Amino acid sequence: MSSILITGASGFVGCEILTQLLKSEESVKLDVAVRKLNELWPKRVFQHVINEIDGGTDWSSVVKGKSTVIHCAARAHILHDKAINPLQEFRRINVDGTLNLARQSVKAGVRRFIFLSSIGVNGAETFLHPFTEFDTAAPHSPYAMSKYEAELGLQILAAETGIEIVIIRSPLVYGPKAPGNFGSLMRWIRSGVPLPLGSINNRRSLVSINNLVDLILICVNHPAASNQVFFVSDNEDVSTTELLRRMGKAMGNPARLVPIPSSFLRMAATALGRREIAIRLCGSLQVDIEKTRRLLGWNPPLSLDEGLKKAAEGGASEKNF
Repeated sequence: MSSILITGASGFVGCEILTQLLKSEESVKLDVAVRKLNELWPKRVFQHVINEIDGGTDWSSVVKGKSTVIHCAARAHILHDKAINPLQEFRRINVDGTLNLARQSVKAGVRRFIFLSSIGVNGAETFLHPFTEFDTAAPHSPYAMSKYEAELGLQILAAETGIEIVIIRSPLVYGPKAPGNFGSLMRWIRSGVPLPLGSINNRRSLVSINNLVDLILICVNHPAASNQVFFVSDNEDVSTTELLRRMGKAMGNPARLVPIPSSFLRMAATALGRREIAIRLCGSLQVDIEKTRRLLGWNPPLSLDEGLKKAAEGGASEKNF
């Protein structure tokens, strides 16, 4: 009987992984690491309260007897970071915390360690061609740098110990109650406020939470996933303008878009100190999932429009990215 540990199980991605496993894998023993207990989860979910994840966390009793660890917990993007040294804080949790968990997983005999990384490891924008797993890493933020450093540490650990590492780099993840920019866009469309995004000719990849989780669960047992880096997306790239139109259609609330040139938006955002937001809205970021499809025989179960419909039916989180 296999036994899986999910960290960050109360978060956006981790919670969906648990939900899908509860629906489909009755024979799997499920353990989760959370900040506080969830009384709504069934008794077959063994909950472990972990208040802090860093290089000193004791995971020994949590990873004991597990065959797979799916590591979702992380310090994510923070819009107004109050840390004195943001990179140091990202490293404390995302690098030291991840490698500490992985080392203790090795000692406990864990077979496979799945790490949720970010396409930010490759960079903030694509220009001539989509990112592939073979491109040189170019982390563009403290968060992305910490994810990349954790990846490197995990790959060294795999070479030294034999534990199987699977790394998944995802672009923007959307779905019901999605946090971050996607949730903000849903609220803006729902409010009917005019958006100056009606003339953006970029191309961006994104991934439905359902498609991401489907790939993660395939990576739990697929032999070809061992020690690989995979990219994931809905396999349909769209401009920001087209995305907003299709979001509005899915919500039954057409987006009100004003055609402002993207060059002007970039210039204005840069002047206001919001260049990163301009890149996300106006820049291109495409990923090539051919390796994922070829090695794993995987294709996204949901189309972009189907994913947007599910997101619209489930609503948006009140959190901001």
